[in-house]
Amino acid sequence: MNQKALKILEYEKIISQLTEYAASAPGKLLCRDLLPSSDYDEILQAQTETTDAVTRVRMKGSLSLSGIRDIRDSLKRLEIGSALGITELLSISSVLTVAARAKAYGRHEESEQIPDDSLEEMFRSLEPLTPVNNEIKRCILSEEEISDDASPGLHRVRRSMRGINDRIHTQLNSILNSSRSYLQDAVITMRDGRYCLPVKAEYKNQVTGMVHDQSATGSTLFIEPMAIIQLNNELRTLEIQEQKEIEAVLADLSNQLVPYTEELSLNLQLLSRLDFIFAKAALSRHYQCSEPKFNREGRIHIKDGRHPLLDPQKVVPITVWLGDHFDLLIVTGPNTGGKTVSLKTVGLFTLMGQAGLHIPAFDGSELAVFDEVFADIGDEQSIEQSLSTFSAHMTNIVDILGKADSRSLCLFDELGAGTDPTEGAALAIAILNFLHNMKCRTMATTHYSELKVYALSTEGVENACCEFDVQTLRPTYRLLIGIPGKSNAFAISRKLGLPDYIIDDAKSHIEAEDETFEDIISHLEESRVTIEKEQQEIQAYKAEIARLKSRLEQKEERFDERRDKMIRSANEEAQRILREAKETADRTIKNINKLAASSGVDTKALEAERTKLRENLKKVDSNLSLKQESKPHQAINPKKLHIGDGVKVLSMNLKGTVSTLPDAQGNLFVQMGILRSRVNISDLELLQENSISAPGLDSRRKGSGSSAIKMSKSASVSTEINLLGMTVDEAIAHLDKYLDDAYIAHLSQVRVVHGKGTGALRAGIHKHLKKLKNVKEFHLAEFGEGDAGVTIVVFK
Repeated sequence: MNQKALKILEYEKIISQLTEYAASAPGKLLCRDLLPSSDYDEILQAQTETTDAVTRVRMKGSLSLSGIRDIRDSLKRLEIGSALGITELLSISSVLTVAARAKAYGRHEESEQIPDDSLEEMFRSLEPLTPVNNEIKRCILSEEEISDDASPGLHRVRRSMRGINDRIHTQLNSILNSSRSYLQDAVITMRDGRYCLPVKAEYKNQVTGMVHDQSATGSTLFIEPMAIIQLNNELRTLEIQEQKEIEAVLADLSNQLVPYTEELSLNLQLLSRLDFIFAKAALSRHYQCSEPKFNREGRIHIKDGRHPLLDPQKVVPITVWLGDHFDLLIVTGPNTGGKTVSLKTVGLFTLMGQAGLHIPAFDGSELAVFDEVFADIGDEQSIEQSLSTFSAHMTNIVDILGKADSRSLCLFDELGAGTDPTEGAALAIAILNFLHNMKCRTMATTHYSELKVYALSTEGVENACCEFDVQTLRPTYRLLIGIPGKSNAFAISRKLGLPDYIIDDAKSHIEAEDETFEDIISHLEESRVTIEKEQQEIQAYKAEIARLKSRLEQKEERFDERRDKMIRSANEEAQRILREAKETADRTIKNINKLAASSGVDTKALEAERTKLRENLKKVDSNLSLKQESKPHQAINPKKLHIGDGVKVLSMNLKGTVSTLPDAQGNLFVQMGILRSRVNISDLELLQENSISAPGLDSRRKGSGSSAIKMSKSASVSTEINLLGMTVDEAIAHLDKYLDDAYIAHLSQVRVVHGKGTGALRAGIHKHLKKLKNVKEFHLAEFGEGDAGVTIVVFK
């Protein structure tokens, strides 16, 4: 790729941003040296690596590669047998630590179903050399400190040094305490690596020893007392031994690394490469990029592309295609409308894609592989070279025409500008026609109407325009392919305040053909805007229809499922009830036949069988519900609804009476037997007065056995039963039926009149009442209410 195009299309700014995402110096160097490639397979490999890195970051988080050091010089020293210093060994240890971290990052857990990708082999090839790295970390604590345990000899020397240091300080402290008046300060200092005391100059003869230094004023002498000279000499000797031991430790660590120089070199290369690849992934995530598809046929199709160097909050995505049905695209429109940005977007995306970088565009965007990208954009005027704007542009164009071929992408901004419009337009048409015949992929911007006509009349050439809103005097920056644009000079001038008479005079100087062409473009633009609005409305209607259709289908599916479930449950329940009824009837008939066949008919036994059968039939009757005939639902006028009106709650299939009038939302309370519920008026159906005999209950209600009753019965059940003159068996038979009816009618308590007599009837009735589950309690009536001749029964 020629450097001029890279500079014009601002490729270096993208590389500068990419370099910031690299964590190491070798990785940054790879980023700075990145250039677009024209090798198809190499481009696909680079794109795949970037995509795989983005996928890994999304699924496993970022990979920290900080700590990579350039250890190539150290490896060369190891190869020739030299010992490395502390800093070099720490650099190698840092690289090995990063290698271990990267290898762990590249390892997949069994629960992570991540397929092998293009980076897998790099991660597997890393050699952390953990034993050697651990040994370096054990021996070297920092760039200034070697561990005492690095070697037995070093440990022994340092232990001796600590002992001598203690003895020196003890001697010096003794001298400090005894000769404090001789000293300038009561401190111990160091001079030339030896311990000294700051003695006043006038007392120098009072402290015997060796003078090592004096202060700038000469008032203080730094004297090494005679008592510690020998100790200082021993300490100095130990320091020399310590340095030798440290050198031995470093030499030993270096020797341990010698067999692994190739592994270390490979680690550095792989980590630098991974740093570079993950920097590309970070750039891709920052700009929300996608991997473009590549082809060798020269097709470009960028979907919603956003120039990466523009403000992401303000940039308007563009969609542009080239090289399929046409290979030359001529973009027209007003200044500051986005023509140049469109050119640069196509050129920069091509360079980024061929460099292995993702592009900030929608998924499925397509780019072609070009051998060269040529660009003539911007003001090329040069005073030093005596070049005018037109001359500078033409010089660049001549160079492009000499190098361009069918595998080139050519970008021209304001082609033919800077000279006579007629000649400039003619030159522009000739240049574009030459490139068109050469099958170059070309994109050019212009204001010349002649080029618009050329695009309309030439096969393989297409017009495009950057949309401009004349009402607001602002560009929309949308690129519209297939439509020639207008410069809108008159409209912009009028908006900016140019008098109408000047504009009218200017219009009079336009030739009739030009004016007609501009009017056609205006009408086309108006038609396009109208069609776009209608298409948007149609799309909105289609989306709404699709949404409603989907909702309806879902409702139908749920309805069918509920209906099938209800039918299945009803059939199963009906079969069970019929089976129980048949078994009960068969069993009862058999028992009655046995009793009838016996010599004497036991009235009590027959009555018991009859009672048992009646209870079972009641239970069956309560579990069955009548299917209500569906009637058309008529809306109720809230003004015609009164408290006490009979209504049917459709959702519950229950009848009841209105307890309250509806509120503003149409909600009201309905009393349905013992149930009082809040419903909406739209869920009610008004009943005729004779269709309900008691408030709140249907003739037969779905639910448990105790709740399914007939209201005609509940209205006629008396609160008292008279059993006078009956035997115990007869009285119990009548009492059972009466208590069942009274309980179902929701009476809270009843009176049972049995009389006083001998007390046998009362005792039999009380004994029977104790066995009934629906009886809460019973007791004799109070004085004046029947006394011992009446029993009050209270239901649960």
